[in-house]
Amino acid sequence: MTAAPYNYSYIFKYIIIGDMGVGKSCLLHQFTEKKFMADCPHTIGVEFGTRIMEVNGQKVKLQIWDTAGQERFRARDVTYEEAKQFADENGLLFLEASAKTGENVEEAFLEAAKRIYQNIQDGSLDLNAAESGVQHKPANQTRLNGEATPPKENCSC
Repeated sequence: MTAAPYNYSYIFKYIIIGDMGVGKSCLLHQFTEKKFMADCPHTIGVEFGTRIMEVNGQKVKLQIWDTAGQERFRARDVTYEEAKQFADENGLLFLEASAKTGENVEEAFLEAAKRIYQNIQDGSLDLNAAESGVQHKPANQTRLNGEATPPKENCSC
């Protein structure tokens, strides 16, 4: 018997950071479960969620880490205009989203994934660098008895 095949080409790792009580866990839940969780308990340590999406014709597993609001992640309050200007000046994605209504939640994660995928395609993201937050799917599948299953010829699996 063989292990289930991977149904994605890449894993993109995201980390949601921010002050305590701003809705990081609600955002994760809205993205992974497509519903709002009004009474979201405070995160202790790190929560984790995944979802597979199609990005430019490729299946990509988004692995989202939700950190507990911690002092080391604190940032000063900024206005909408300041945040937008900073994002524009630094080539960053700027998009308002609502975990409560679901508005732009999927779009935020998908647009970020598209940008990561484009960086892979144009060679500006090194997949061999551990800090890239991206993994290519394993080349071989492993059987339950521990033997490797060689990749099929002329197969993109």
